[in-house]
Amino acid sequence: MLRTVGALLVDGLAMFEFGVVCEVFGIDRTDDGVPPFELRIAAAEPSVSAAVGVRVQVTHALADLADVDLLTVPATTVRAGGYDERALDVIRAAHARGTRLLSVCSGVFVLAAAGVLDGHKVTTHWHHAAQLAELYPDLTVDPDVLFVDDGLVVTSAGTAAGIDACLHVVRQEHGAGVANAIARRMVVPPQRDGGQRQYIVTPVPECDDDALRDVLEWAGANLAEPHTVSSLAARALTSPRTFARRFVDQTGTTPARWLTAQRVQHARQLLEETDRDVEAIAAMCGFGSAALLRHHFRAAVGVPPVDYRSRFARV
Repeated sequence: MLRTVGALLVDGLAMFEFGVVCEVFGIDRTDDGVPPFELRIAAAEPSVSAAVGVRVQVTHALADLADVDLLTVPATTVRAGGYDERALDVIRAAHARGTRLLSVCSGVFVLAAAGVLDGHKVTTHWHHAAQLAELYPDLTVDPDVLFVDDGLVVTSAGTAAGIDACLHVVRQEHGAGVANAIARRMVVPPQRDGGQRQYIVTPVPECDDDALRDVLEWAGANLAEPHTVSSLAARALTSPRTFARRFVDQTGTTPARWLTAQRVQHARQLLEETDRDVEAIAAMCGFGSAALLRHHFRAAVGVPPVDYRSRFARV
């Protein structure tokens, strides 16, 4: 069970990516039903330089990372010449004892420099992908995904994709409810996978259309209802054609695909957190029949609902 999280900082630290780790694992959200995490922030020196011209003073020594459940490496300046060997030794030791590793954006270069990624599939910011592949030819670099879960190693793409990767790990360890609670507080969509294999997850972009945002929130809270473009357009006080165009412009997908994704997501949570049968869950999610739920669930998640429940049920 994930309880202690280490953040290993190196010079050239990217503040946003570091902030992602702090936001997900460093804030007490027990009032929202989130279990307490202990975040230990450490570096080889008492402070590290950040890419924006400030220094960050750490609160722990490298030795304090020796027994964490998850070791994270936030983004840093890419240096072909390598990184502090003391930091790399911490990564090597964590890898040797089976600790899960997570890098945010260019933090993957630090993991690679430690020699723990050979043979792994990884990702990073698209801007750095070619350089990563050139420096470390034993890696399989996929620049087109938000994150890659390759077992004990999770690597994320640039900047905000670190949120997806961190929430993915939380969800695997503590379930959809905890990941959703953190995501709601962060005002981001929870990103979740459905099994042991990697899934490519595309986030729903933020919506800056107030009327459309209200409709999305209402539809998401009433998934059991038989929504159509016309009914949603009427709620947005616009024509179906205009609504559909604005929807694609704002979300990057169609209303039908968005609704299906939301229903599958809700079905995942119900499969994890309740003992309701598939027929009941199908009705609660708006699929209408268990057969339709199975079809969409397997297409999105890669496994049927019964297999998913057997792996992730928490009731």
